[in-house]
Amino acid sequence: MPELPEMENYKILLSELIVNRPITAITINREKSINIPISAFLYQMQNASIIRIERRAKHLLFHLSNQKILLLHLMLGGWMFYGKEEEKPKRTIQIQFSFGEKHLYFIGLRLGYLHLLTLEECKEKLKELGPEPFNSTFTEELFIRTINTKRGNLKLKLVDQHFIAGIGNCYSDEICYEAQLLPTRKLEDLKEPEMKNLFRSIKNMLTLATNIGGYMEHPLYLGDTKTGSYNDICKVYDREGEACPRCQNKIKKIKISSKKSFYCPGCQF
Repeated sequence: MPELPEMENYKILLSELIVNRPITAITINREKSINIPISAFLYQMQNASIIRIERRAKHLLFHLSNQKILLLHLMLGGWMFYGKEEEKPKRTIQIQFSFGEKHLYFIGLRLGYLHLLTLEECKEKLKELGPEPFNSTFTEELFIRTINTKRGNLKLKLVDQHFIAGIGNCYSDEICYEAQLLPTRKLEDLKEPEMKNLFRSIKNMLTLATNIGGYMEHPLYLGDTKTGSYNDICKVYDREGEACPRCQNKIKKIKISSKKSFYCPGCQF
């Protein structure tokens, strides 16, 4: 599932490609991927253009010229491609937005969605999300104060969108590795130096992954060499049996409450 770095990368790239460009056509091939009847969706999108793209956690918010918002969550298996008809992947397209001869294809939205909402409806839908790791208000002091009020497993807390917004299976493991903490550690057992190190690791890891395009394996457009670059430098995620780049012990895979987790038993404690 795309996480914060992948969605931030999409936001940056799509802001350059489609913002303020007229939407010339919309095709809905799967009504379940939207929240209102197709006819109502198309009617409300008439003459609208995307004026700004925002990210919140694992969502993208396409702000429209008609004051509405398209809220996108790709969920498991969802991705996007932007290009000409002859360039599109040979996959089932659930939704297609056309911008002249180029199109934005929404692919794999079996669980994901693109909902047309008012600003208030969007705020209501996202109100339970935790702090944004890139927000200036997400400080070390706030992080430590929050941890001291929580209990539970480190891995499960990192992927809890009420605790911190945007982190999922991949980056929770990469963050734990960076901080040299076992994903099975309990929050209540962490010492203050470990909490500070964890905070720095969250910031550093998500910044690095975002800057190089995240781990999504599908390019956004033909010739896109940025998207997915982090996949080549993952330290532990999906690296079971490989040598740890820090201590050379073999990386292990376990399940924590049905969530797969990868770690190094040699240098995570």
